[in-house]
Amino acid sequence: MIAIGLDDGAWKDVEPGTEALVDRWLVGQGEAVKAGAVLAVVVLVKTSIELAAPADGAIDRIDVAAGSTFARGVPIGWLRETA
Repeated sequence: MIAIGLDDGAWKDVEPGTEALVDRWLVGQGEAVKAGAVLAVVVLVKTSIELAAPADGAIDRIDVAAGSTFARGVPIGWLRETA
């Protein structure tokens, strides 16, 4: 499975302890997605960031619901890659 979340580069120059917000999910658990499709929109320090699918697959699990926050290094969901 592939973790869905912000890469370390997004957190550059962000103060320790700052959390990001999952603004909205554009897909649901179990939904099939294509590589590059936008899965969710998160907000980090007043900047909206679109998280795209890194591969073709299906959303296996959503760990952080829309409206909830998450810390650096925490996946917000998981993608099960299809062959």
